[in-house]
Amino acid sequence: MLTGAAAVVMLQAQAPTAPLNHVAEVKGDYTGIKNNILRAAEKMPEEFYSYKPSPDVRDFGAEVAHGADIQTMLCSMALNAPKQGTAASKKTKTELIAALQESNALCDQAYAALTDANANEGRPFIRGQRTLIGVLSFNVSHHNETYGTMVPYMRAKGVVPPSSDNANAKGKAK
Repeated sequence: MLTGAAAVVMLQAQAPTAPLNHVAEVKGDYTGIKNNILRAAEKMPEEFYSYKPSPDVRDFGAEVAHGADIQTMLCSMALNAPKQGTAASKKTKTELIAALQESNALCDQAYAALTDANANEGRPFIRGQRTLIGVLSFNVSHHNETYGTMVPYMRAKGVVPPSSDNANAKGKAK
C-alpha cells in the first residue's frame, strides 16, 4: 500500500503547476505542425515534388499546395475575412514554399488573436459556423492529416521526415 501512495505523491509532484489552458494548447499544437509541414516542404528535394505513389493521388507538391490553400481558407475565416488560397496554381518548390510561408503568416495572426475571451465567438465555416477555437483546432487537425500524407512520400524517396529527424529531436536544425 505504501508503494501505491508513493506513486500518487510522485504523480502529483510531476503535475504541471500552471493551470491547463485549451487556447495555449491549440496554439502550441499549431506551432508544432506548422513547423513540421514547412520543414517537410524544405527537406523534400525539388525533383520529388512531382512524385505520387499512385496515379489517383496528389503529388508531393500538390500536397504542399493543398495544405497552404486550406490553411489560408481556415485562418482567414478565423480572422473574419474569408478568402481562398492560390497555392494550387504554383508548381515549383520555391513558389510552393513561399505560398506555405504566406499561409503561415496569415495563421500566425489568427492564432495570435485567439484568447480565452474570444475563443467561443462564432466564425464562418465551410457549412455554417464554428467557434473561433473550433476553426483553429480544425486547421491543426487538417494540417496533421496533410503531414501524415506527406511523410510516406518522403520515406519512399529516402528523406527523413522532420518529426523523425534525430537532429530535430535534440533541438538542432539540419
